[in-house]
Amino acid sequence: MPRDRDEPAAVRVYTVCDESKYLIVRNVPSLGCGDDLMKLFGSYGTVEECKPMDAEECEPYTDVFFIKFSQVSNARFAKRKLDESVFLGNRLQVSYAPQFESLSDTKEKLEVRRKEVLGRIKSAFGSTSQASSDGGSEFQKSSKKREYGMVNRTSHAEHFPLNHVSSNKDYFPSPSMNETVRLVRAKLDKIQSTAEKSQAPVAFKKARVDNRRRI
Repeated sequence: MPRDRDEPAAVRVYTVCDESKYLIVRNVPSLGCGDDLMKLFGSYGTVEECKPMDAEECEPYTDVFFIKFSQVSNARFAKRKLDESVFLGNRLQVSYAPQFESLSDTKEKLEVRRKEVLGRIKSAFGSTSQASSDGGSEFQKSSKKREYGMVNRTSHAEHFPLNHVSSNKDYFPSPSMNETVRLVRAKLDKIQSTAEKSQAPVAFKKARVDNRRRI
């Protein structure tokens, strides 16, 4: 049924069965503007047929037109853009007309929708796989960087070993600070010498001969 022009646009969900490449356009001004209407709809895709429907009931001074697109996607786009749009002073009312489809048209429509769904599934799966592979490669890169840093530090330590340096040179202008440094060095040297002695190999004692008489 035609909607009142004062009412807000209705929201409706269309299934693949509701959609069609056949459209019915109502509320077209009776001004012999069929060519202009075909040009308007043709900007959204190839229009195979555009003709008035004299048998359809309509408001006074308006016509109803039948439009056939070559593809369902073009008809869907045209309906979404031109429904409730103003054409020569009148607000067009565009609706799908699946009742005019043949068996081949319906089969073609369902096949196109099947391919669209498969394409969306593949694209979603591909983006997920790409994200996973990117995450794995980033993890591998960070692991390699950590390993490289550890090898670098190890090789640096091997080439430049740290030695304990003991010197009586005064580094500070204050005598008390230099004395404190000397005391600390002396304690460290003592600890180091004790550790070296503990690690030195212990000499085996000579076995003692027991000369005591046995009863």
